[in-house]
Amino acid sequence: MSEPVPGGPDLKMRWGWIVALGIFFLIGGIIALGSVIAATVASVFVVGLMMTLAGIAEIVHGFQMRSRGRFFLWIIIGALYVAAGFIAFADPLLASAVLTLMLGIGLIAAGLVRGILAVRLRKEGGWGWVLISAIITVTVGLIIVAGWPASSLFVLGIFLGVDLLFAGAGWIAAGLALRNAQDFTTSAGR
Repeated sequence: MSEPVPGGPDLKMRWGWIVALGIFFLIGGIIALGSVIAATVASVFVVGLMMTLAGIAEIVHGFQMRSRGRFFLWIIIGALYVAAGFIAFADPLLASAVLTLMLGIGLIAAGLVRGILAVRLRKEGGWGWVLISAIITVTVGLIIVAGWPASSLFVLGIFLGVDLLFAGAGWIAAGLALRNAQDFTTSAGR
């Protein structure tokens, strides 16, 4: 008797669509890496859209508050999000500079914390991989910050392109695994 495939028969039957989604993501990643400045601007527009929608939601939530103090706080928070979203739309290069600097600093901080964790895990197996990961993360963060503000023209686009490539490869692998599982269950049932 064969093992059931996670996701059930509906997911197994749609393996081709999952592979197609992966191919779509791969193509998007290649396009993004081929034009990293355009991909950076596109990613800033997405962030701006998300901030604007979040701000509108905060404002709507503020109007549902019964207390005046909370009402004004929610409205102010929402207005700040909407303003940041509009800044991203109005000046995507400025927004990309701010986001890139925040990303670089965030990577440095995350790498340092991961490095501290690695040192504390010295007695455990695999701590060296955590330390290597920390060193790479800090190094990438330092490269981004050292190249700032010029790096803000391409860093977000590169991150978007690489993310799309890995997502595409993941979806293709998942779809092919579902196809192989379907072939296995079909041949095992004969």
